[in-house]
Amino acid sequence: MNPKVILGVRIVFGLAILFFGCNKLFYFMDPPAPSTKIASSFLKVLISSKTMMLVAIVEICSGIALLANRFAPLMMVVLMSVSVNAFLYHIKLDIKNWYIGVAFLGLNILMLYIYKDRYKELLKPQ
Repeated sequence: MNPKVILGVRIVFGLAILFFGCNKLFYFMDPPAPSTKIASSFLKVLISSKTMMLVAIVEICSGIALLANRFAPLMMVVLMSVSVNAFLYHIKLDIKNWYIGVAFLGLNILMLYIYKDRYKELLKPQ
C-alpha cells in the first residue's frame, strides 16, 4: 500500500481517537443521545463506574502514539477491544448511531491489515 495513504489513515484515525478520548474527559462536544432507554442506562453505569474514564485514557494515549508514529501496531491491538465494544454497543443498543461503531471498527481493521507483517512473529506457532 502507498506510504502516503498509510500515513493519512494513521493520522485520521489518531486524530479521531484523540478527539473522542478528550471529549470523554472534558465534554467539549455533546455526544449523540442514546436512542433507547437500555442504551442510556448502560452508558450511565459505564460513566458512574469510571469505565468511560479508563476508555478515554486508553484512547488519548493511543491517539497520541498514532500521531507520533510510536507503537502503532501495538495501539491497533489495544484499540481493537475499544472498537469492538463500540461497534457492539451501537449495533445492539443504539442502532440510530450505528455508523460511529462501524467507522471505528473499519478503520481499526484497516490499520491492522496495514501492519499485518508486524504480527507474523506474534502469531507464529510455538
